[in-house]
Amino acid sequence: MKWTVLSDNRSNDNRLSTEHGLSILLETEKHKILLDTGASDVFIRNAKLLGVDLSSVDYVFISHGHSDHAGGLRYFLEQNRLAKVIVSPDVINKKFYSKRGNLHSITTVWPENIKDRLITIDKSCKISDDLYVIAHFPQIYPMPKGNKHLFVEDINGDCKPDNFQHELGLYTDGFLFTGCAHNGLENILAACPYSVRSVVGGFHLLDGQEPEEEQLILAERLKDHYSTTQFYTSHCTGDNVFEVMKGVMGEQLQSFRCGTIGYFPINN
Repeated sequence: MKWTVLSDNRSNDNRLSTEHGLSILLETEKHKILLDTGASDVFIRNAKLLGVDLSSVDYVFISHGHSDHAGGLRYFLEQNRLAKVIVSPDVINKKFYSKRGNLHSITTVWPENIKDRLITIDKSCKISDDLYVIAHFPQIYPMPKGNKHLFVEDINGDCKPDNFQHELGLYTDGFLFTGCAHNGLENILAACPYSVRSVVGGFHLLDGQEPEEEQLILAERLKDHYSTTQFYTSHCTGDNVFEVMKGVMGEQLQSFRCGTIGYFPINN
């Protein structure tokens, strides 16, 4: 199994463009899955530079409705006419906002005329023999404090705090993609009924939002409860947060960047 980071906030390769967004290509024995699409066409341009072919992608997985994860979908659909789009029905044509700094929209411009390509997920389910989508995470552990800045428009046109019922996780053969983990990394892990060997995605732990003591507690719990799991993060995980957690977790926690390529063996 192979995963390649096509869009992220950071890069170690000066050929590649960065943005506040996330997109990863996951290649399994049976599928090529685009995990989120970043905020723009950056992932397409970076894919070309990396020699990555997106024409054979058979699934696009949209983890949640924010434009930094779904904003590039319309560009992808112009190039790939076959891939099915896995998404929560609570994402489509909804309006999302952030109040970090000034109030601003983080709504995705949703492509038109793709109804026949949608796989809408309102509960955890199996997509194929080796592909599972996880929905509606339990609130056992705290959600990230940065969520307090994030809102969704209700049916009356009023902004209300986003409860992230539209967020999904994707699992295949030991690999768990968290998107932004707005529901909290531990809650997403708790909702996954399968053995997780690798976690890849943002943690939505922002610098200046999460007290260091709580970062240390989280890192200790992950190390104790998921001692055989490897964690890879970037995007919405702050640099300071990463360093604090890595001080506890060591090699169990790694960062990724645009152009990062990861491999791990499949289960037999």
